[in-house]
Amino acid sequence: MNNQDLLQQLANDPSCADDYDPNAMSVTQARQYIQQFLSPVQDTETMAIKQTLGRMLAAPVVSGINVPGHNNSAMDGFAFRHAEANQPLTLAGTAFAGNPFTGVLPVGGCVKIMTGAVIPPGVDTVVMQEHTHSEGELVSLLKIPAFGANIRLTGEDIAVGQTVLARGHQIQPADMGLLASLGIAEVQVYRRLKVAFFSTGDELVSVGQPLQAGQIYDSNRYSLWGMLQALGVDAHDLGNVADDPQALENTLLEAANTHDVVISSGGVSVGEADFMKQLLAKHGQVLFWKINMKPGRPLAYGKLGHSHYFGLPGNPVSTMVTFYQFVQAALKSLMGASAVDQPSFKVECVSAIRKAPGRTEFQRGILFKQGQHWQVKTTGEQGSGMLSSMSQANCFIVLDEATGALAAGAMVEVQPFSGAC
Repeated sequence: MNNQDLLQQLANDPSCADDYDPNAMSVTQARQYIQQFLSPVQDTETMAIKQTLGRMLAAPVVSGINVPGHNNSAMDGFAFRHAEANQPLTLAGTAFAGNPFTGVLPVGGCVKIMTGAVIPPGVDTVVMQEHTHSEGELVSLLKIPAFGANIRLTGEDIAVGQTVLARGHQIQPADMGLLASLGIAEVQVYRRLKVAFFSTGDELVSVGQPLQAGQIYDSNRYSLWGMLQALGVDAHDLGNVADDPQALENTLLEAANTHDVVISSGGVSVGEADFMKQLLAKHGQVLFWKINMKPGRPLAYGKLGHSHYFGLPGNPVSTMVTFYQFVQAALKSLMGASAVDQPSFKVECVSAIRKAPGRTEFQRGILFKQGQHWQVKTTGEQGSGMLSSMSQANCFIVLDEATGALAAGAMVEVQPFSGAC
């Protein structure tokens, strides 16, 4: 059975797979199910390296040159034959970076050499200038370095034919410099992922409009816009769609026909309008899960034609948590990334934590340095509607299903936002 058939069967009959329970899906299980239905975009484009920041390589980069291209000096000093180190050496000339010494080094001779300059023939060691004493043309070594010291060898950093960046690598600033150092002006990258998103709910009002009784401002679209921009996708904001079957159907179908991914916030929780669920069942293969987590219990994932669909809960914090924990890794996979996991590590939590065992919780935390050690504290109240907790935080405190309440001083796992966005 291929993945598409499995998705269809799960959507029609959740009992067709062992250990599959849409009403009690763990965070790990949901991630695994989503990942098996993902394939990266295939379209590529060739781009100048200045335009590639954040893009995913569609082909490995192989070096056509050695780096360094010649044996060169690692510092300013004097190049000499190590066997002659115990005697004063006669200065025979100077080697500059880009202007090598071209003479013949005599017996008992040395060459003054600058950092990056080519090592003259016959020389095997460089002594730093601070470890020498000069009188006229004679140079004495005050401290004899080891044989071969302070010389960078040809190809020591990168050898001809070496793969320096793998397919699926996301280009960082250092990579742009690395490519330039190899004389590479253009690379092949995957095209940008096209992502459409919208919110649902008659109670939502766009920023700039006056609030009426019972209405709230639509913040989720702005959070989603920021998170998508940080990933470097081609994001399209489709606005707030009313709880109207025809409007929702038109929006869903148009978005699915023209985008790789469609994301909605709201409309997937028990008790909310069933329009979204009916439309998704009519036009696609969509799984509705109750994730064993807090915040962000309801989650929908599936396919609408060739487009992937994610239905996120409507509470502002839940929207962001489910995006970071499920959608972000999926988008990276679709973008062609070779690594999608978020970094995490353990630190001491100076706050007491309230939690009951049974669900994975993503509490908002503040990482800070106390002396020589990093610690974390909670942002306080953890309600799923308290978007201020996300604004104050710089990490998630990840508490697994087995963890209960913790006293101050306990070690906890944290996911920094700098690695989650």
